[in-house]
Amino acid sequence: MSEKLTYKDSGVDIHAGYKTVRLIKDHVKKTYTDGVVSDIGGFGGMFAIDKDAYEEPVLVSGTDGVGTKLMIAFKTDKHDTIGEDAVAMCVNDVICQGAKPLFFLDYIATGKLLPEKTADIVKGVASGCIKAGAALIGGETAEMPGLYSEGEYDIAGFCVGIVDKKKIIDGSKIVEGDILIGIPSSGIHSNGYSLVRKVFFDRNNYDVDAYIDELGCTLGESLMVPTKIYPKLILDLISKFEIKGMSNITGGGFYENIPRMFPEGITADIYTESINVLPIFELIQKEGNIDTDEMYSTFNMGIGMVLAVDKDKATDIIAYLKSVGEKPVMMGKTVKREGGLKICR
Repeated sequence: MSEKLTYKDSGVDIHAGYKTVRLIKDHVKKTYTDGVVSDIGGFGGMFAIDKDAYEEPVLVSGTDGVGTKLMIAFKTDKHDTIGEDAVAMCVNDVICQGAKPLFFLDYIATGKLLPEKTADIVKGVASGCIKAGAALIGGETAEMPGLYSEGEYDIAGFCVGIVDKKKIIDGSKIVEGDILIGIPSSGIHSNGYSLVRKVFFDRNNYDVDAYIDELGCTLGESLMVPTKIYPKLILDLISKFEIKGMSNITGGGFYENIPRMFPEGITADIYTESINVLPIFELIQKEGNIDTDEMYSTFNMGIGMVLAVDKDKATDIIAYLKSVGEKPVMMGKTVKREGGLKICR
């Protein structure tokens, strides 16, 4: 008779899962807000909506991952901020409709579950949730032997936010002559990393631990800077000013994302001289011999969120953003014409 098998023999260690839950519990609870009505470990996360705070509440959902930035995390063996990136990628999308993030769920998949590493990842998720004002009310950690290479994992996130129907920001009020205001990014954020890896590691054989004078840090440190989380800033801003439209500059850069907020017949001219292009993008362009248009269609170039506002309110909005520590720029204006976005240099 053949030897008896256990689940662990197949590569799945349920006790590692139990240990992971113990390690992440405190991080998760730090994210809880008043709406949370369930504890960690239940079959479903529960959240109570404050119906009295909204006349006609609308839920806004978003889901995303962090792409091949994960491969930089593997190279640097840094896992405590990649979860923050996953949160940012989701909450920065839902805030574009004016929605306040309510709660977040994560999904982490790996070939072999390492509790301490997973706890580091979830610590980053919790940090991102706190910065966004969202509660981490659930998640899944999947151990799938044979599906991932040793030491590798994937992470995705899911966010739900809320906005009053009459306060939805959908770009429908944008007209010719409105001003585009750019709010700076923290770095590359979580898009374009396949090109980043091609430039630095495939073509130029950089070491992630190499100190780069232009960056003021190692290459790995620059590439792993967490994605900026915008919702608290934006929620404060829209409580004081009318914002007609917003674009989160993610995959596809300026060309793909800025037009997403425009109504039919409206596009924009972007003036690059007003944009403070971050040193990491200058280095990528130089080392990869990349056309400027390709850079603006791939990366955020130093601008993570773009706002469309009335031309008569732009100066006040910029002044307010500066008063709370931001460095906004007046980066373009809307125009009526056929064709797409124009990058003016």
